Amino acid sequence: MAADFSVKPVLTGDKVTLRPFAADDFPAIRAALLDPEVTRLTGSRPVAWDQAIEDRTRDWYDTRGAQPDRLDLAVEDRATGRWAGEVVLNRYDPDNAACNFRIMLGPGGRDRGLGTEAVRLIIGYGFARLGLHRIALEVYDFNPRARRVYEKAGFVAEGVLRDALRTPDGWADATAMAILAPDWRARS
Repeated sequence: MAADFSVKPVLTGDKVTLRPFAADDFPAIRAALLDPEVTRLTGSRPVAWDQAIEDRTRDWYDTRGAQPDRLDLAVEDRATGRWAGEVVLNRYDPDNAACNFRIMLGPGGRDRGLGTEAVRLIIGYGFARLGLHRIALEVYDFNPRARRVYEKAGFVAEGVLRDALRTPDGWADATAMAILAPDWRARS
């Protein structure tokens, strides 16, 4: 049975609520996308932000709730009620009940356990409600904090993509990681 990505749930933990994006999230989203640390950790390139990029980015976030083949949710910090980041299940492969996962936390969302809880909530939803068998990701070797979060959630390293990203400091490897539904059930 294929996963139903048309439902955009609200998932609540102790520290975060995962929910559809709201219009008033955009100032925090913009700040995160312009944050040098977010840019570095996601392997993105800095952009010269202008009105055209602002409009395209706002339009892109405004359409996340209508996407039938992926799940994009805002990470809301329950302590402040503010947008702290996002989690995404994308690149859905229905033949193999598999998805890619990614997370981005803005400057105010780091180092407080929000990412750890957000990862656990979204993968739990992916396995329990979407019926996924495999959720995979890649993490750069210069982001050991994220790798620890993924390992705590049950992701297992499967291999290294050598020189996967050119950075100002040289080439960086990426570790391919995944968690399978039986792994998640054994931890739940």
